[in-house]
Amino acid sequence: MSERQATIRHMAVLGGGAWGTALAQAMLRAGHKVSLWARDAEMVSAIRRGENPRYLPGIAIDQGIEASSSLAEVLGGTDCVLAVTPAQSLRQVLTEARPHVAKAIPVVLCAKGIERDTGALLSNIAGEILPDNPIAALSGPSFATDVAKGLPTAVVVAAREEVLAAELAALFSARNLRCYSSDDLVGVEIGGALKNVFALAAGAVNGAGLGASAQAAMVTRGFVELRRIGIAFGAKPETLMGLSGLGDLMLTCSSAQSRNFAYGLALGRGETLAGRPLAEGVPTAAIAARLAAEQGIDAPIISAVAAILEGAISIGEAVSMLMTRPLKTETD
Repeated sequence: MSERQATIRHMAVLGGGAWGTALAQAMLRAGHKVSLWARDAEMVSAIRRGENPRYLPGIAIDQGIEASSSLAEVLGGTDCVLAVTPAQSLRQVLTEARPHVAKAIPVVLCAKGIERDTGALLSNIAGEILPDNPIAALSGPSFATDVAKGLPTAVVVAAREEVLAAELAALFSARNLRCYSSDDLVGVEIGGALKNVFALAAGAVNGAGLGASAQAAMVTRGFVELRRIGIAFGAKPETLMGLSGLGDLMLTCSSAQSRNFAYGLALGRGETLAGRPLAEGVPTAAIAARLAAEQGIDAPIISAVAAILEGAISIGEAVSMLMTRPLKTETD
């Protein structure tokens, strides 16, 4: 066991939502001391009582989690940081956390998305704000409720340093949580971000009553777009075929437990979208469509989802546009 692997034992989790709380539970099961930061004092109190009724209703939360609304208190003396705040607020949270994050300790990004204003991957944001810390990402087909309950789940931990990724995977693995490692940080991030956009599309197709065949076609062709964009940004094809790409896509495009699928479902049914839980695919769709256009990448489904969300076209018009595109071979 390396020196770093032997010393990382105090985990700091930034974010008290469903995923942050679930990961805190998982880290406890892996044998680590866990501190959790949440901005909301009421949520901190609830977690200390052993519950998170807002995000994980009915699931018992281990009271061994040390919850606080003070970043200084949570980050003091920690050996590893798990950043589990939404992608669009990551920059702000890491900026606030920076004075309290010790140099050289790993920062693991656990949210999925692309920054709306800049088009930056989350690893680029973290590297800019915390240049003295190694950056990693955790992703894969995983619902927070499953992880919080301790149900069998497999994920991947990626870092540019293969040794670091392997060490983190070993540290995070616990009973019923199996962590694989990867040195393809960009590939893992791209897969996690784009699958949210296709989950919106899958939900919309389902909600509009267009049939299982249409949903299957959309998910399959969506994966083609994911591969095109991922490879253009330097991802390895095999990464996109793995847990953080195809695996996560399959999960989030098939269940209303996915906030993105549920959002798309409501969109397809014509329901009101105000007040719905955060769906990271919504801001990601617009920036992904822009990045694809700038790179000359053919991504008609992503473009259609962005146009629907902007109110520029209806779901019916989007489907008509996709179905009447010029015919070509399946592998083009």
